[in-house]
Amino acid sequence: MGGGGSALRVCADHRGGINWLSLSPDGRRLLTGSEDGTARLWSTADGRCCALLQGHESYVTFCQLEDEAAFTCSADCTIRRWDVLTGQCLQVYRGHTSIVNRILVANNQLFSSSYDRTARVWSLDKGQMSREFRGHRNCVLTLAYSAPWDLPGAPCSGEAVAGGLLVTGSTDGTAKVWQVASGCCHQTLRGHTGAVLCLVLDAPGHTAFTGSTDATIRAWDILSGEQLRVFREHQGSVICLELVNRLVYSGSADRTAKCWLADTGEHVRTFAAHGHSVSTLKYHAGTLFTGSGDACARAFDAQSGQLQRVFRGHAFVINCLQVHGQVLYTASHDGALRLWDVRGLPRRPAPPQRSLPRLFSNKVGCAAAPLPPA
Repeated sequence: MGGGGSALRVCADHRGGINWLSLSPDGRRLLTGSEDGTARLWSTADGRCCALLQGHESYVTFCQLEDEAAFTCSADCTIRRWDVLTGQCLQVYRGHTSIVNRILVANNQLFSSSYDRTARVWSLDKGQMSREFRGHRNCVLTLAYSAPWDLPGAPCSGEAVAGGLLVTGSTDGTAKVWQVASGCCHQTLRGHTGAVLCLVLDAPGHTAFTGSTDATIRAWDILSGEQLRVFREHQGSVICLELVNRLVYSGSADRTAKCWLADTGEHVRTFAAHGHSVSTLKYHAGTLFTGSGDACARAFDAQSGQLQRVFRGHAFVINCLQVHGQVLYTASHDGALRLWDVRGLPRRPAPPQRSLPRLFSNKVGCAAAPLPPA
């Protein structure tokens, strides 16, 4: 049932659990955000920490790394933008009145969601809030953005989608579609009977997929607000989603990941063998990587569902993972970033995608080992 994976490096510089891990678009750097209130930048060339980002007054909930700037959000109600070369804080975005859960940088704008029941969009350079999206009755958890040019043939194109559409998911059991230009709520997506924990967008298809504590995934037309289909096979909360090549991959508290046909909702296969909830997942070159509350990461053949490798070494839940070249990066609540050799796994070139990808201790030195070439 799959062999064990070998760790190339263990980086335990953080003094608290790592809540999120982001890979830069150019693949040169990683960004981790931690319970210790700091974020760190890491080089993918050698796995070493190249900058410590300090300034938040509480734990870092989420982070996003761009090629020239890093973005972090925190329980201190702020968002920060950082220079990736110097580690200097360039901007502080203030306005939320509770924990900031998620941020998203897209179309030269910064979007955020918060426990204060709002989502907001900010001017990247000036640090000023451009628009507030208010209407959810509880915490806003997850968000995704569709630019106007990603909505071809939208019947309501024009003013309604001129600034794109923002989709938010909330613990109030709804998702909402917002017109970014006006701040108006375009649609409320009602149907879930539990909190909406995750969502992914197929912008060209005008479709949002939402995962909930009610154990279902639902597909919605974001223009009309119509519920298109319900995916009902999970036996626990749907924690994470990814959309790849017309397939939806989901991770659940029922200890499984599943694969579905996006266009029909048909359940294709189940990825079992987890000892706890599937907290994060990532498809890469024919392999589905999962991270679990059992402190292990796993590699499955995405086509057959066969378990190929188990990566053991973390002490607590794996909150996030990334893959770059021949290296798997896992970030855990134990405070460690681990790098794993994934050479030898079958690699399949991905067909062209028309849909957008989804859009989360004591100080010890890093145990170094040569990294395999990308």
